[in-house]
Amino acid sequence: MLDFIAVWMRSFFTDEEGASAIEYGLILGLIAIILIVALGQIGTGLNTLFQSAATSIGSAGSGS
Repeated sequence: MLDFIAVWMRSFFTDEEGASAIEYGLILGLIAIILIVALGQIGTGLNTLFQSAATSIGSAGSGS
């Protein structure tokens, strides 16, 4: 019985299949966080750009 447990423990600690899946999941999560932050910043910048363009067009149109 102890031999079975020793063999099972040895195979459990040397098996790396689950580790690969966890690593890929962590990488995917990190990429998702980076994309969310980057797209949020781009969206804020575009919003500011379009707001200033709309203000410029609005003030130019009301002057004529």
